[in-house]
Amino acid sequence: MNTPRANSRSARTRHHMVRNFSMHVRHWAGSAQPLRVILHGWLDLSATWQRLVDHLPADWAIAAPDQRGFGHSDAVGDTYWFYDYVADLDALLEQLSPDQPIDLIGHSMGSQVAALYAGVRPQRARRLVLLDGFYLPQSAPERAPQQLRNWLDELRSNPEEKRYPDLETLAAKIAKRQDGLDAEGARFVAECWSQPTADGQIQLLGDPRHRQRGPLLYRDEEAKAIFREVRAPTLLVDAGKSALAAMAQSEVRQQRLACFQRQTRVCLESAGHMLHFDAPAETAGHIEQFLSAVEVG
Repeated sequence: MNTPRANSRSARTRHHMVRNFSMHVRHWAGSAQPLRVILHGWLDLSATWQRLVDHLPADWAIAAPDQRGFGHSDAVGDTYWFYDYVADLDALLEQLSPDQPIDLIGHSMGSQVAALYAGVRPQRARRLVLLDGFYLPQSAPERAPQQLRNWLDELRSNPEEKRYPDLETLAAKIAKRQDGLDAEGARFVAECWSQPTADGQIQLLGDPRHRQRGPLLYRDEEAKAIFREVRAPTLLVDAGKSALAAMAQSEVRQQRLACFQRQTRVCLESAGHMLHFDAPAETAGHIEQFLSAVEVG
């Protein structure tokens, strides 16, 4: 499953002031247009895209932000509201590519952000790549009272930061969860996800409040109405060995995916949910082919 890594492209990092917080963005310079922007999933961050970027064309200009409260971006408030991720992307693109549409790639949670953005700003997305996403469970309205109670209760607590005694322990845990990831890859991800603490332990980057529940239920019909507004050609990539694969063919998820009018579907049968971890070359190959295709008609 694992392929040798291509020659590593060097990234530079910058902090952009976005909506009154500092957003950490990783940039891989390139002369080819348009700009490609990659959005990570929940509890992930921009650095782990390096393995996939190494298999994309060297002249592509690529930007990958740490979304608010993840990685090296600022933690913001005591609750993370999903539409804020969309607004953050809108503000960031006003700085990175104010006059030209971009190609947008999102994984898991990032695919939801990317799809919502492409629906409400269809003129800003040239093409769209969505990697193993749209698994959020449909929420019954009857859950609303308990959801709100849970949120109020969790606001009273200070969530503990995730710590590990050393990198080897974290890498072993990552490898156990990702069947297709070799030891070198697990160590790479562990290094990206963590930073040392003063007492010699390893602490996960990002705001631990992301693990707390918000007060609102997922509104499926509203999301689908936005997805139907997407005009960009869309590549939907599923992972055959995803931890979420049991939900892949659910009627609810299929209805969401059907909203994208100009879609191409691919399934990487031997890849896990974190496609950019354990199948970077294969994932990059599909992305390159799709984003480089000549528009017909």
